[in-house]
Amino acid sequence: MGMRFGDRLRVTLFGESHGSCVGALIEGMPAGTPIDPAALAEDIAKRRPGRKGLSSRSERDECEILSGVYEGRATGWPILLLTRNSDVRSSDYSFLPDHPRPGHADMVEGIRLDGANDPRGGGSQSARLTFGLVSAGSQVRALLDDVGWSCTAHLHSIGEVSARPLFELERAAALDPASDMGRLNCRDPEAAARMSEHLESVRKDLDTVGSTVELLIEGLPIGVGEPWFDGIEPALARGLMAIPGARAVEFAHGVDSSSMRGSQHNDAWLSGDSEPTPEGAHTGQADGALGGRSTSAPIRAKVHFKPPSSLPREQFTLHLPSDEVRPLKVGGRHDPVIGPRAAPIVEAVAMLVIADLGMLGGFIGEAE
Repeated sequence: MGMRFGDRLRVTLFGESHGSCVGALIEGMPAGTPIDPAALAEDIAKRRPGRKGLSSRSERDECEILSGVYEGRATGWPILLLTRNSDVRSSDYSFLPDHPRPGHADMVEGIRLDGANDPRGGGSQSARLTFGLVSAGSQVRALLDDVGWSCTAHLHSIGEVSARPLFELERAAALDPASDMGRLNCRDPEAAARMSEHLESVRKDLDTVGSTVELLIEGLPIGVGEPWFDGIEPALARGLMAIPGARAVEFAHGVDSSSMRGSQHNDAWLSGDSEPTPEGAHTGQADGALGGRSTSAPIRAKVHFKPPSSLPREQFTLHLPSDEVRPLKVGGRHDPVIGPRAAPIVEAVAMLVIADLGMLGGFIGEAE
Protein backbone atom coordinates (compact mmCIF):
# COMPACT_ATOMS: atom_id res chain seq x y z
CA MET A 1 0.00 0.00 0.00
CA GLY A 2 3.01 2.32 -0.16
CA MET A 3 3.01 3.11 3.57
CA ARG A 4 6.70 2.25 4.05
CA PHE A 5 9.90 4.07 3.13
CA GLY A 6 13.61 3.78 3.83
CA ASP A 7 16.26 1.14 3.12
CA ARG A 8 18.43 0.51 6.20
CA LEU A 9 16.15 2.55 8.48
CA ARG A 10 12.59 1.60 7.55
CA VAL A 11 9.40 3.35 8.67
CA THR A 12 5.88 2.01 8.14
CA LEU A 13 2.86 4.22 8.91
CA PHE A 14 -0.51 2.85 10.00
CA GLY A 15 -3.94 3.95 11.24
CA GLU A 16 -6.87 6.13 10.18
CA SER A 17 -7.94 9.63 11.12
CA HIS A 18 -11.05 8.41 12.97
CA GLY A 19 -9.87 4.87 13.75
CA SER A 20 -8.63 3.72 17.14
CA CYS A 21 -5.03 4.87 16.70
CA VAL A 22 -2.25 6.10 14.40
CA GLY A 23 1.46 5.42 14.59
CA ALA A 24 4.63 4.04 13.04
CA LEU A 25 6.79 0.94 13.05
CA ILE A 26 10.55 1.59 12.87
CA GLU A 27 12.94 -1.14 11.76
CA GLY A 28 16.74 -0.93 11.62
CA MET A 29 17.32 1.38 14.58
CA PRO A 30 20.85 0.68 15.84
CA ALA A 31 20.91 -1.09 19.19
CA GLY A 32 21.90 1.20 22.03
CA THR A 33 20.52 4.38 20.45
CA PRO A 34 19.29 6.64 23.31
CA ILE A 35 15.52 7.22 23.27
CA ASP A 36 14.54 10.46 25.02
CA PRO A 37 10.83 10.59 26.04
CA ALA A 38 11.04 14.34 26.81
CA ALA A 39 12.45 15.15 23.36
CA LEU A 40 9.78 12.92 21.79
CA ALA A 41 7.00 14.79 23.61
CA GLU A 42 8.50 18.14 22.58
CA ASP A 43 8.64 17.15 18.90
CA ILE A 44 5.06 15.84 18.95
CA ALA A 45 3.80 19.03 20.62
CA LYS A 46 5.02 21.12 17.67
CA ARG A 47 2.63 19.22 15.38
CA ARG A 48 -0.32 18.83 17.76
CA PRO A 49 -3.68 20.40 16.80
CA GLY A 50 -5.67 22.64 19.11
CA ARG A 51 -3.57 25.82 18.93
CA LYS A 52 -5.13 29.24 18.43
CA GLY A 53 -6.07 29.88 14.81
CA LEU A 54 -5.43 26.27 13.74
CA SER A 55 -7.47 23.06 13.91
CA SER A 56 -9.48 22.86 17.13
CA ARG A 57 -9.34 19.05 17.24
CA SER A 58 -8.09 18.32 20.76
CA GLU A 59 -5.82 15.27 20.77
CA ARG A 60 -3.40 14.67 23.63
CA ASP A 61 -1.07 12.81 21.26
CA GLU A 62 0.63 10.87 24.05
CA CYS A 63 3.01 8.45 22.35
CA GLU A 64 3.10 4.86 23.55
CA ILE A 65 6.34 2.94 22.86
CA LEU A 66 5.14 -0.65 22.76
CA SER A 67 8.32 -2.46 21.72
CA GLY A 68 11.98 -2.11 20.82
CA VAL A 69 13.09 0.10 23.73
CA TYR A 70 14.45 -1.05 27.10
CA GLU A 71 15.66 1.24 29.87
CA GLY A 72 15.83 4.24 27.57
CA ARG A 73 17.79 2.61 24.73
CA ALA A 74 16.84 0.94 21.44
CA THR A 75 17.24 -2.84 21.53
CA GLY A 76 17.82 -3.17 17.78
CA TRP A 77 14.42 -4.81 17.32
CA PRO A 78 11.40 -3.06 15.70
CA ILE A 79 10.08 -0.05 17.61
CA LEU A 80 6.30 0.32 17.63
CA LEU A 81 4.96 3.81 18.35
CA LEU A 82 1.30 4.80 18.53
CA THR A 83 -1.20 7.24 19.97
CA ARG A 84 -4.90 6.65 20.59
CA ASN A 85 -7.42 8.86 18.80
CA SER A 86 -9.67 10.39 21.44
CA ASP A 87 -11.40 13.42 19.87
CA VAL A 88 -13.13 12.16 16.72
CA ARG A 89 -16.40 13.59 15.37
CA SER A 90 -17.31 11.31 12.50
CA SER A 91 -20.70 13.01 12.09
CA ASP A 92 -18.81 15.95 10.53
CA TYR A 93 -18.30 13.68 7.50
CA SER A 94 -21.89 12.43 7.09
CA PHE A 95 -21.98 13.88 3.54
CA LEU A 96 -19.51 11.18 2.44
CA PRO A 97 -19.32 9.17 0.25
CA ASP A 98 -22.23 10.77 -1.64
CA HIS A 99 -20.75 14.27 -1.88
CA PRO A 100 -16.92 14.08 -2.25
CA ARG A 101 -15.09 17.25 -1.28
CA PRO A 102 -13.32 19.31 -3.97
CA GLY A 103 -9.55 19.20 -3.64
CA HIS A 104 -9.59 16.06 -1.47
CA ALA A 105 -8.89 12.39 -2.19
CA ASP A 106 -12.45 11.31 -1.29
CA MET A 107 -13.49 10.70 -4.90
CA VAL A 108 -10.34 8.96 -6.16
CA GLU A 109 -9.99 6.80 -3.04
CA GLY A 110 -13.64 5.73 -3.13
CA ILE A 111 -13.43 4.74 -6.80
CA ARG A 112 -10.02 3.07 -6.46
CA LEU A 113 -11.21 0.87 -3.57
CA ASP A 114 -14.77 0.44 -4.87
CA GLY A 115 -16.19 2.05 -1.72
CA ALA A 116 -14.21 -0.09 0.75
CA ASN A 117 -12.22 2.91 2.04
CA ASP A 118 -12.73 4.60 5.41
CA PRO A 119 -13.95 8.11 4.45
CA ARG A 120 -14.09 9.57 7.98
CA GLY A 121 -11.68 12.49 8.22
CA GLY A 122 -9.85 11.25 5.14
CA GLY A 123 -9.15 7.80 6.61
CA SER A 124 -5.58 6.69 5.89
CA GLN A 125 -5.10 9.67 3.54
CA SER A 126 -5.41 12.04 6.50
CA ALA A 127 -2.59 14.24 7.77
CA ARG A 128 -3.40 12.66 11.14
CA LEU A 129 -1.00 9.88 10.09
CA THR A 130 1.89 12.35 10.14
CA PHE A 131 1.95 11.76 13.90
CA GLY A 132 3.83 8.58 12.99
CA LEU A 133 6.37 10.50 10.92
CA VAL A 134 7.10 13.00 13.69
CA SER A 135 7.36 10.34 16.40
CA ALA A 136 9.62 8.19 14.20
CA GLY A 137 11.79 11.15 13.24
CA SER A 138 12.30 12.03 16.88
CA GLN A 139 13.83 8.59 17.50
CA VAL A 140 16.74 9.23 15.10
CA ARG A 141 17.71 12.66 16.42
CA ALA A 142 20.29 11.09 18.76
CA LEU A 143 21.86 9.26 15.80
CA LEU A 144 22.33 12.55 13.94
CA ASP A 145 23.57 14.37 17.05
CA ASP A 146 26.22 11.68 17.48
CA VAL A 147 27.77 12.47 14.06
CA GLY A 148 27.15 16.24 14.24
CA TRP A 149 24.35 16.41 11.66
CA SER A 150 21.19 18.49 12.12
CA CYS A 151 17.88 19.13 10.35
CA THR A 152 15.89 22.28 11.14
CA ALA A 153 12.61 23.35 9.56
CA HIS A 154 10.34 26.32 10.15
CA LEU A 155 7.42 28.16 8.58
CA HIS A 156 8.85 30.34 5.83
CA SER A 157 5.71 31.91 4.38
CA ILE A 158 1.94 32.20 4.60
CA GLY A 159 0.52 33.62 1.39
CA GLU A 160 2.66 36.61 0.44
CA VAL A 161 4.11 37.08 3.95
CA SER A 162 7.64 35.61 4.12
CA ALA A 163 10.34 35.15 6.76
CA ARG A 164 14.05 35.75 6.36
CA PRO A 165 16.15 32.77 5.19
CA LEU A 166 16.58 30.18 7.94
CA PHE A 167 20.38 30.37 7.60
CA GLU A 168 20.18 33.94 8.96
CA LEU A 169 18.02 33.05 11.98
CA GLU A 170 18.67 31.55 15.42
CA ARG A 171 18.10 27.81 15.00
CA ALA A 172 19.00 26.21 18.33
CA ALA A 173 16.72 27.96 20.84
CA ALA A 174 13.37 26.41 21.76
CA LEU A 175 10.33 28.48 20.75
CA ASP A 176 7.83 29.64 23.38
CA PRO A 177 4.59 27.78 22.49
CA ALA A 178 2.55 30.74 23.77
CA SER A 179 4.17 33.15 21.28
CA ASP A 180 3.34 33.66 17.60
CA MET A 181 6.73 32.11 16.80
CA GLY A 182 5.96 28.96 18.80
CA ARG A 183 2.33 28.71 17.68
CA LEU A 184 3.29 28.99 14.00
CA ASN A 185 6.70 27.26 14.20
CA CYS A 186 8.35 30.31 12.65
CA ARG A 187 11.83 31.44 13.77
CA ASP A 188 11.54 35.01 12.48
CA PRO A 189 9.79 37.10 15.19
CA GLU A 190 8.78 39.98 12.90
CA ALA A 191 7.48 37.68 10.18
CA ALA A 192 5.59 35.55 12.70
CA ALA A 193 3.63 38.59 13.90
CA ARG A 194 2.73 39.56 10.33
CA MET A 195 1.80 35.97 9.49
CA SER A 196 -0.51 35.82 12.49
CA GLU A 197 -2.32 38.97 11.35
CA HIS A 198 -2.63 37.66 7.79
CA LEU A 199 -3.94 34.30 8.99
CA GLU A 200 -6.61 36.04 11.06
CA SER A 201 -7.79 37.97 7.99
CA VAL A 202 -7.99 34.71 6.00
CA ARG A 203 -10.00 33.10 8.79
CA LYS A 204 -12.47 36.01 8.90
CA ASP A 205 -12.87 35.69 5.13
CA LEU A 206 -13.92 32.03 5.63
CA ASP A 207 -11.03 30.88 3.45
CA THR A 208 -7.69 29.05 3.59
CA VAL A 209 -4.21 30.00 2.35
CA GLY A 210 -1.05 28.38 0.96
CA SER A 211 2.28 28.25 2.78
CA THR A 212 5.94 27.24 2.55
CA VAL A 213 8.22 25.42 4.99
CA GLU A 214 11.99 25.94 4.77
CA LEU A 215 14.42 23.16 5.66
CA LEU A 216 18.13 23.46 6.49
CA ILE A 217 20.39 20.40 6.85
CA GLU A 218 23.81 21.09 8.35
CA GLY A 219 26.96 19.21 9.33
CA LEU A 220 27.11 16.60 6.56
CA PRO A 221 30.60 15.81 5.23
CA ILE A 222 31.32 15.34 1.54
CA GLY A 223 29.82 12.19 0.04
CA VAL A 224 26.57 11.37 1.87
CA GLY A 225 24.04 10.06 -0.66
CA GLU A 226 23.84 7.20 -3.14
CA PRO A 227 23.71 7.03 -6.96
CA TRP A 228 20.76 8.36 -8.93
CA PHE A 229 17.44 7.55 -7.25
CA ASP A 230 18.93 7.36 -3.76
CA GLY A 231 20.72 10.69 -4.11
CA ILE A 232 20.04 13.26 -1.40
CA GLU A 233 17.64 15.39 -3.43
CA PRO A 234 15.63 12.48 -4.95
CA ALA A 235 15.35 10.72 -1.59
CA LEU A 236 14.33 13.89 0.24
CA ALA A 237 11.90 14.93 -2.49
CA ARG A 238 10.15 11.55 -2.40
CA GLY A 239 9.66 11.73 1.36
CA LEU A 240 8.72 15.41 1.46
CA MET A 241 6.23 15.20 -1.41
CA ALA A 242 4.39 12.42 0.45
CA ILE A 243 3.38 14.89 3.18
CA PRO A 244 -0.32 15.66 2.60
CA GLY A 245 -0.80 18.95 0.78
CA ALA A 246 2.78 19.26 -0.55
CA ARG A 247 2.87 20.60 -4.11
CA ALA A 248 6.51 21.43 -4.82
CA VAL A 249 10.01 20.99 -3.40
CA GLU A 250 12.88 23.36 -4.23
CA PHE A 251 16.57 22.82 -3.46
CA ALA A 252 19.16 25.61 -3.13
CA HIS A 253 18.27 28.33 -5.69
CA GLY A 254 15.30 26.22 -6.77
CA VAL A 255 13.19 27.54 -9.63
CA ASP A 256 15.38 30.64 -9.84
CA SER A 257 18.14 28.39 -11.21
CA SER A 258 16.31 28.16 -14.53
CA SER A 259 16.77 31.90 -15.14
CA MET A 260 20.39 32.14 -13.92
CA ARG A 261 23.65 31.88 -15.84
CA GLY A 262 26.23 29.26 -15.00
CA SER A 263 28.70 31.93 -13.92
CA GLN A 264 26.16 33.06 -11.30
CA HIS A 265 25.12 29.61 -10.19
CA ASN A 266 28.49 27.84 -9.87
CA ASP A 267 30.43 27.72 -6.59
CA ALA A 268 34.22 27.48 -6.68
CA TRP A 269 35.82 24.90 -4.42
CA LEU A 270 37.99 26.35 -1.67
CA SER A 271 40.34 24.80 0.84
CA GLY A 272 38.66 23.99 4.17
CA ASP A 273 39.76 22.97 7.65
CA SER A 274 39.24 19.23 7.12
CA GLU A 275 38.05 18.95 3.50
CA PRO A 276 37.35 21.20 0.49
CA THR A 277 34.23 23.35 0.73
CA PRO A 278 32.11 25.31 -1.76
CA GLU A 279 32.68 29.06 -1.77
CA GLY A 280 29.13 29.92 -0.74
CA ALA A 281 28.95 27.49 2.17
CA HIS A 282 29.46 30.17 4.83
CA THR A 283 26.69 32.39 3.43
CA GLY A 284 24.16 29.60 2.95
CA GLN A 285 24.10 30.11 -0.81
CA ALA A 286 26.06 27.06 -2.02
CA ASP A 287 24.55 23.83 -3.33
CA GLY A 288 24.52 21.38 -0.45
CA ALA A 289 24.44 18.42 -2.82
CA LEU A 290 25.94 17.74 -6.25
CA GLY A 291 25.32 14.51 -8.14
CA GLY A 292 23.12 13.39 -5.26
CA ARG A 293 26.02 13.58 -2.76
CA SER A 294 26.55 16.13 -0.01
CA THR A 295 29.17 18.83 -0.62
CA SER A 296 29.72 19.76 3.08
CA ALA A 297 27.71 22.98 2.53
CA PRO A 298 24.28 23.30 4.19
CA ILE A 299 21.43 21.75 2.19
CA ARG A 300 18.58 24.23 1.72
CA ALA A 301 15.09 23.19 0.64
CA LYS A 302 11.62 24.68 0.54
CA VAL A 303 8.41 22.67 0.58
CA HIS A 304 5.35 24.44 -0.84
CA PHE A 305 1.92 23.50 0.50
CA LYS A 306 -1.44 24.16 -1.12
CA PRO A 307 -4.26 25.93 0.74
CA PRO A 308 -6.26 23.39 2.75
CA SER A 309 -9.19 22.18 0.66
CA SER A 310 -11.78 22.13 3.46
CA LEU A 311 -13.15 25.69 3.60
CA PRO A 312 -15.78 27.14 5.92
CA ARG A 313 -17.47 28.80 2.93
CA GLU A 314 -19.89 27.09 0.57
CA GLN A 315 -18.51 25.34 -2.53
CA PHE A 316 -20.22 23.63 -5.46
CA THR A 317 -19.25 20.10 -6.45
CA LEU A 318 -20.66 16.86 -7.84
CA HIS A 319 -23.28 14.98 -5.81
CA LEU A 320 -22.89 11.36 -6.92
CA PRO A 321 -26.39 9.86 -6.35
CA SER A 322 -28.11 12.67 -8.28
CA ASP A 323 -25.23 13.27 -10.75
CA GLU A 324 -25.78 17.00 -10.15
CA VAL A 325 -23.49 19.78 -9.00
CA ARG A 326 -24.81 20.83 -5.59
CA PRO A 327 -23.63 23.17 -2.82
CA LEU A 328 -21.45 21.71 -0.09
CA LYS A 329 -20.41 23.41 3.12
CA VAL A 330 -17.72 21.43 4.93
CA GLY A 331 -18.01 21.63 8.70
CA GLY A 332 -15.63 20.11 11.21
CA ARG A 333 -12.28 21.23 12.54
CA HIS A 334 -9.71 22.02 9.87
CA ASP A 335 -6.50 24.01 9.62
CA PRO A 336 -6.73 27.27 7.63
CA VAL A 337 -3.07 26.79 6.62
CA ILE A 338 -0.81 23.72 6.45
CA GLY A 339 2.68 25.18 7.00
CA PRO A 340 2.74 25.72 10.79
CA ARG A 341 1.97 22.10 11.63
CA ALA A 342 3.89 20.81 8.59
CA ALA A 343 7.21 22.30 9.80
CA PRO A 344 7.93 19.53 12.36
CA ILE A 345 6.81 16.94 9.78
CA VAL A 346 9.28 18.28 7.20
CA GLU A 347 12.00 18.20 9.86
CA ALA A 348 11.14 14.61 10.82
CA VAL A 349 11.09 13.35 7.22
CA ALA A 350 14.48 14.98 6.60
CA MET A 351 15.97 13.34 9.70
CA LEU A 352 14.69 9.93 8.67
CA VAL A 353 15.97 10.25 5.09
CA ILE A 354 19.38 11.60 6.10
CA ALA A 355 19.82 8.94 8.80
CA ASP A 356 18.94 6.22 6.29
CA LEU A 357 21.41 7.59 3.72
CA GLY A 358 24.02 7.88 6.46
CA MET A 359 23.59 4.18 7.22
CA LEU A 360 23.71 3.26 3.53
CA GLY A 361 27.00 5.13 3.11
CA GLY A 362 28.59 3.83 6.31
CA PHE A 363 28.60 7.23 8.04
CA ILE A 364 26.20 5.97 10.75
CA GLY A 365 26.39 2.52 12.37
CA GLU A 366 23.63 0.00 11.70
CA ALA A 367 21.84 -2.36 14.02
CA GLU A 368 23.42 -5.79 14.21
